[in-house]
Amino acid sequence: MRRLCLALVLLVLVGHRPAGADERSFIVSGVVYVERDGKPGRGAGERGVRDAVVSNGRHLVRTDATGRYRLPVRFGDVVFVVKPAGMRFVDRPDGLPRFWFRYFPSATDGLPLQAARDAEHDFALLPAAPGPAATTEVLLFADTQVKHAADIDYYRVDIVEPLLGRHQASFGITLGDVVDDRLSLYPALNAVTARLGVPWFHVPGNHDMDTDAPGDDGALATWRSVMGPDTYALEEGDTSFVLLDDVIHLGNRRYVGGLREDQFAFLEAYLGGLPKQRRIIIGMHIPLFDTDGRETFRRADRERLFRLLQPFERVLVLSGHTHTLRHHFHGPADGWHGAKPLHEFSVGAVAGSYWSGVKDAQGVPDATMEDGTPNGHATLRLARGGDHALAWHPARLPPGNPAFTAAMALHAPRVLRQSAYPAWGVFANVFMGTPDTRVEYRVDGGEWQPMRRVERPDPRLLAENVRDDDAPALRGYDRSPEAMPSTHLWRGALPTGLAPGEHVVEVRAFDRWQGEQRASTRYRLQPSPAP
Repeated sequence: MRRLCLALVLLVLVGHRPAGADERSFIVSGVVYVERDGKPGRGAGERGVRDAVVSNGRHLVRTDATGRYRLPVRFGDVVFVVKPAGMRFVDRPDGLPRFWFRYFPSATDGLPLQAARDAEHDFALLPAAPGPAATTEVLLFADTQVKHAADIDYYRVDIVEPLLGRHQASFGITLGDVVDDRLSLYPALNAVTARLGVPWFHVPGNHDMDTDAPGDDGALATWRSVMGPDTYALEEGDTSFVLLDDVIHLGNRRYVGGLREDQFAFLEAYLGGLPKQRRIIIGMHIPLFDTDGRETFRRADRERLFRLLQPFERVLVLSGHTHTLRHHFHGPADGWHGAKPLHEFSVGAVAGSYWSGVKDAQGVPDATMEDGTPNGHATLRLARGGDHALAWHPARLPPGNPAFTAAMALHAPRVLRQSAYPAWGVFANVFMGTPDTRVEYRVDGGEWQPMRRVERPDPRLLAENVRDDDAPALRGYDRSPEAMPSTHLWRGALPTGLAPGEHVVEVRAFDRWQGEQRASTRYRLQPSPAP
């Protein structure tokens, strides 16, 4: 609570700084060093780290042979160190990584702003924990979107506790909308996330802004005081992760996707110093692709970012925001002119449909997303020198139901009239499906046949919408979302010319990262006398 109160004091000071305070530059200097003795501060035998990157979000410098750096700063800057490969950060008391500080000299020493001065700050690093050097696993969360204590409890029970001791991740990332406009919930939410026992990094979303800020300049004042930088990088193996705030606050709760000039300055400086063979992973909140038939990300900013990324051979973009699971492959129509399409993975929401729907036996809402994807999290596996692999992990699976697996959910009618026209089908929502995913089905062990990809609402969620419509009272705190067209839905017609009785439908999908995945369901053919 004292930490949060300090953050609020800092916000007041930012809001009342004198004219010209932003333009006054000072120098922060210090040493990036390897922590050995476990005591606060740099000890006599703790060596500096050469060539580490330190930045204020606009400029970056590299440490000299002794680990020392000098960096210009302005009042309110967040200064951070880019984690070098093979190293990790010391934990803060709240369990999050200690890799940044905010330049607030007069807020911390009680002096007036006019007394702001050069400062010293050291960054401590630890050797990376031993583990398999050939691969790195990352936990990917998006849109935890908590709005009160009950949501934090859902997050704990539904997402965090099932992962305790059961993951191999080196670190985790939350891709924005960490809270749902309730910025005071950051400490409580961070305490739950820290239980996962790995460094955790965040990017801000449109629900992480100070919504009363008149424009973009002050929209992340709370974020920077509590959560740290909004644009930064970290290095793991042969991969650079660049995490970006891509929400431009327009005032009055309006926003658009885009990037600021200071962010482009950082990107140009950082990416310009990397070998083109290095893998680049960009993490942000608002997708680079447009949605809702309008320009949801400023095209000029997207094309400018693409020009910076185009020289690199291996690039992956991660985003959130849509509360759906979607793969988009950028090409010339989007302004991407690389040798191959640029893959963007829009990660589904931890909160699913904003923690809505009927509660289960544990008291957790169903939270199915509007495209029929169950809420959950993703993982990213990186092979050193090779490709990446993605997977989606539903938070819950109905026990003993072969039609609902970790890879897909099937929907089919329970009974059809024998010899009726085959106008009814089995639908497979293949959560990680891409437009070229091969999906097939067969009935009663017959020949495999291709299923047809369709962009329409998942009938499984449509049925839940009907149940909500017919209920005389709310079935949960909020209804499940209205079913919207899914980008990963396939259909196969069910034969009706078979013998009366029950028939088994099997579906297999060939996931480009996880291989063959299967699910099954049943339907019954009922003979009917002539009318």
